[in-house]
Amino acid sequence: MFPVITVAGAPHERGRQYGYQARERVHLSITAYSQMFEYLAGWDWERATSEALRFLPPIERFAASYVDELAGIADGAGVSFADILAINVRTEIVYSARVRGAMALSAPAECSAFASVSSEGRVLTGQNWDWAPFARDSVVVLQVVPDDGPSFVTVVEAGLLAKFGANSDGLAVMTNAMACTDDKGEAGVPYHVMLRALLDCSTTQEALVRLEQSTRASSANYLLADRGGHVVDVEARPGGPNMVHRLGLDERGVLVHTNHFASPDFDRLDYADMVQSTSRYRLACVSRSVAAAEDPHDLSVFETALTDHANAPDSVCRHPDLSLPAPDQTMTVASAVMDLTEGRLRMSEGPACETGYKDLDCSWLWN
Repeated sequence: MFPVITVAGAPHERGRQYGYQARERVHLSITAYSQMFEYLAGWDWERATSEALRFLPPIERFAASYVDELAGIADGAGVSFADILAINVRTEIVYSARVRGAMALSAPAECSAFASVSSEGRVLTGQNWDWAPFARDSVVVLQVVPDDGPSFVTVVEAGLLAKFGANSDGLAVMTNAMACTDDKGEAGVPYHVMLRALLDCSTTQEALVRLEQSTRASSANYLLADRGGHVVDVEARPGGPNMVHRLGLDERGVLVHTNHFASPDFDRLDYADMVQSTSRYRLACVSRSVAAAEDPHDLSVFETALTDHANAPDSVCRHPDLSLPAPDQTMTVASAVMDLTEGRLRMSEGPACETGYKDLDCSWLWN
């Protein structure tokens, strides 16, 4: 299992504890992204950190406490604030480079996510997180006990504020990176800062308001589920309230999402339609697995679906394609399935087909 880190207190103090405990992995994250930005865009670290600073004012306006938290991470890890900011806006840096013509157009290949609600109100959710192989060595399970607001657990690259996770009020946040022609690298609330903000919310409705009222910097999908049986999927483009599309559960009480816009209201060009992408195939694959299940509200159904290898290496359960240069490879860095009703979280370190799903003790969070 990934290292488990627990932090508590005010924003800067939480960040300091996090940075100190994850120091080696934070340094690995910085090194890895320095190499990635150089490979993808030809940008050295000085250029990357300069680009990242454009996003500081929007973060400060959105929630200054997150700036304090980022500063604490930097202090604890013994690195500069700009270093930590740069890895937290890694998605937006890539978009900026793409718009400036420094890198080729590409579609995100991050994640296959799901949620289900049974007629009895049992709520399940989870996802595969697919990303660069180096992330397997930089991920931590971050357990956070703030001095105000709900506690939460998130599976995240060391140094980043959040990725997917769940909180003590029973809200879970799953996510898929997306991109469309609206993604122009303009300054706004960065993707990973928004994920952190959603984990501060108590219900899907509160999270939805927080999401829609922000000025987001990049496209992303946010799958929100809470213990009360409420599920909403939000496909968000850069911008404000008019740039979101909502999806809900199907007739069996299931929702599956990958890395493309699925809303019939989407009226832009999706990068997944402009270049080679596995997103639609993975969506169909998971959907077929769930449709074939007698009971689509059993964790084992989704564990099986998330370990499917059809069309490998471009499968739902992804392994590095060794025929590609290392920076172009992707893999399932982590997989998680949650039963919000019973308060259970099972996850894998790397592809679940190799390591299996193991229960993470969340008694501190949900009991």
